[in-house]
Formats: sequence, structure tokens, C-alpha cells
Amino acid sequence: MKVSELGEFGLIERLRAALGAPADERLIVGIGDDAAVWQSGETFVIATTDTMVAGVHFLPDSTAWRDVGWKVIAVNISDIAAMGGTPTLALVTLCLPPDTDVTAMDDLYAGMREIAELSGVSIAGGDIVSSPVFAVTVALLGEAYVNDGGRPLLLRRNAAQAGNVICVTGPLGSAAAGLRVLRDPSIAERLTAEQRDELIGAHVRPWPRIDSGDVAVRAGITCGMDISDGLAQDLGHICRASGVDAELRLDAIPLSGALAALFPEEAAVMAATGGEDYELLLVGGGQTIELADQALRRHRQTPDERQIFEVGRITGPGTGRVRVIDAAGRGVELASPGWDHLRGAG
Repeated sequence: MKVSELGEFGLIERLRAALGAPADERLIVGIGDDAAVWQSGETFVIATTDTMVAGVHFLPDSTAWRDVGWKVIAVNISDIAAMGGTPTLALVTLCLPPDTDVTAMDDLYAGMREIAELSGVSIAGGDIVSSPVFAVTVALLGEAYVNDGGRPLLLRRNAAQAGNVICVTGPLGSAAAGLRVLRDPSIAERLTAEQRDELIGAHVRPWPRIDSGDVAVRAGITCGMDISDGLAQDLGHICRASGVDAELRLDAIPLSGALAALFPEEAAVMAATGGEDYELLLVGGGQTIELADQALRRHRQTPDERQIFEVGRITGPGTGRVRVIDAAGRGVELASPGWDHLRGAG
């Protein structure tokens, strides 16, 4: 069997089985969440890693190196935010073809430095190796918020319960639209320059929701992850980990005006399946969600603007099934729930 037949998530489960149960009880969270969590004294360290490969994760001919640098740090920060933590320290590995332009690496690191400084992350070194294709890997550490009892407050994929509300922290689908514009700029002719830049920016410069994760865990939300592979697919991860089923309302997913203007017929499905928006998917009791929304409004000084949006409900115990419905409550079949790195879309 080839890995493309097994798929990314099937391979993860196979590797988890190969490793067996962790022997060290200081490992609080292992394979299966957005990041690992390790206890070191009174500190709970969160660790994650992610890679970007030229031609796979970005289009070299249409993406600025500075944006590549920004994004590779951002997607790792998003994993820390998805656990409710604070990012702290990054290590960077460069895989470089020998003919790589040095000025390109200057720009790459300028983008890394820009978002690292904005997010309070220190880039402390890494590694450089020769490679037939450009790739950059970031390993990022963070810290979990610890309550008065000395326990970490974390967002986990296995904490959803029947009756919980399913929410997202912002508009979805714009990153997928931005990628389509980069591949074919002519499709954006009916957009304003600002709308075009908004969609492309969503793809090349996502902003990780550190404040949303922090507010969520402090408000008492215990279930969540970031939306990287598509809302429907990522919700499925939570449902399977928690042993529940869910209902996702297409009409409730928040959309940007630019996405709706460019793809009026496809926008809702793109929002449900597109991925790479790096908003957070939060699941919790309705009252707890409201407390988090109010806290986030205060933090962002937007008292009249909702910050957490309900898009569905956990319907009960189950096998991880996500039923997608339209405004009339009719079932909607999605051609693909999201992205699989070994199979592509589907």
C-alpha cells in the first residue's frame, strides 16, 4: 500500500500505533492534537512543527519570499493558539537548492522576523541543508496558561460533548479564494483592488488567533483546534476524537464580502472546505461560548461586533459523522470535506 492510498490521517494513526503509548507521564498531550504538551516543572510546554515546500504549499512564481517567511511562522503560531497557549521560541530548518538566491533568503527572514516580533516569538537558530527543492520547517515552542491549581488550561480535540455549540472565530473561505486568484488573476477582474488584496492576503499572510485561544481557555472552553484543512474536515477530527456526531449549517458560516462577491454561488462550500484560514474552531456550552465572545469583544474593543460565530451543534454520541445542512435543514453532500496532504482535496 502506498501512503497516497492510506491518506495523511490514516498514516498518522498508523504511526501512532507504531510508537505505542508514551512511557513518560510528563507528556500530557501526544499525537492527535494541534500540538504536543510536555510538563517541565511547573511549566507546561507546547510544541509543534510545520513545513512549507515550494510548489506544494506556495506558488514560487507568484508569492513573495517575505510572505513565505510570514506564513511559515504564522501557521506554527496558529497551532499554539489552537491549544490555547502563548508562542515563545522558534527554530528554523532551511532545505535549499544550491542555486537559491541569497536575497530571497534575506526576504524570507524579513517576513519571519516581522510576524515573530508582532507575536512575541524569538527565532533562536536552526539548521541548513542542501536539497533538490526549497523547503522550510519551523519548530515552535509555547506555554500553556496554568490555573490556580497548577493545571494547564488547554483546547483539545477530544472534549466535545452532546449539545455543545460549534463556533468559528471569523470568516472562512477567503484563503482558498486568494489561492485561486493567485493561480488565475483574471477571475478577480470584477473585484476592487482592495477586495483582491484582501483575498490574496488571507492566503499568503494569515493572522493566527492567539487572543481567541487565550480568551477561550480562560472562559472555560476545553475543545478546539485551528482550521487549516477545511472546516468540515477539521470538525470531523474533533467528532472522531470525542466520539460524537455533529451538524454543520452552511448558511451560518461567516464569509468575507470579497469572497461572496467573487464566488456568489460557491462561497459557502468554499468556506466549509477551503482550509488555510487559520481561524479557530471552538466547541462548548452555549453559555461558555457567550462568555468567551463577550471577553473577546472587550479585549478587541469591539463591544457591538460579535467575535465568535455559531455554525452548528454536536448532535449526540456517535462515530464522528458530520452532517452538513442548508438553511432549510436539507442535507448537503460535499465533493470534498477538505485537504489531505497525501491525497490532495478529498
